[in-house]
Amino acid sequence: MTKVDILAIGAHPDDVELGCGGTLAKMIAEGKTVAIVDLTQGELGTRGTNFTRAEEAAKASEILGISYRENLRMKDGFIQNTEEYQMKLVKVIRKYQPEIVLANAIDDRHPDHAKASKLVSDACFLAGLVKIETTAEGEQQVAWRPKHIFNYIQWKPVPPQFVVDISDFMDKKIEACLAYKTQFYDPESKEPMTPIATKDFLESLTYRAQDLGRLSGVVYAEGFTSEKLIAFKNFDGIVL
Repeated sequence: MTKVDILAIGAHPDDVELGCGGTLAKMIAEGKTVAIVDLTQGELGTRGTNFTRAEEAAKASEILGISYRENLRMKDGFIQNTEEYQMKLVKVIRKYQPEIVLANAIDDRHPDHAKASKLVSDACFLAGLVKIETTAEGEQQVAWRPKHIFNYIQWKPVPPQFVVDISDFMDKKIEACLAYKTQFYDPESKEPMTPIATKDFLESLTYRAQDLGRLSGVVYAEGFTSEKLIAFKNFDGIVL
């Protein structure tokens, strides 16, 4: 068991950086520990390879200050909410014992994203059932259920239920995203063009965060949805 405060899960390497990289950088700066779990290697991606994606993920983790990162090597493009995949995640959730899990968007362009969202949600519930027994490195794991599951927003403009002010960490987010140099805009690249490799997509990372910031009274923000109603202890953390 290697307990962290936040476990960020993405269907593909770079999902987490794109969806909540600024939030993770901010939480780490505030002393929180963060782990990232990539479900697939992104091996079906048009640009790059699973090897380059792994190298890029390691670089992005270094930029953000991530404590732990691992890849479950599920089948890219074919994520399913099966018992096999659920149990892989149950073991990971029990390993890291996070208070908060950040997961893929509940609805998105890539079918793996919404499927991963549901898979993570179900696995978080199952991880808290004491009668489901799992072992890691020869030792029995204890049941653990995160307090919150929040879903970050990706390609589709899903209306957020709350936002996190990342005004001081937008540059760090962009730097982490650009660590995936095979995936994003590079005018000198000879790779085939994809929707996320365009200059417009790269610019959208900034203007979408800026728009959420405009609506919430900050410079830049990242949006999230929640499975359940969120209660505030007080109003101190709200940006007025």
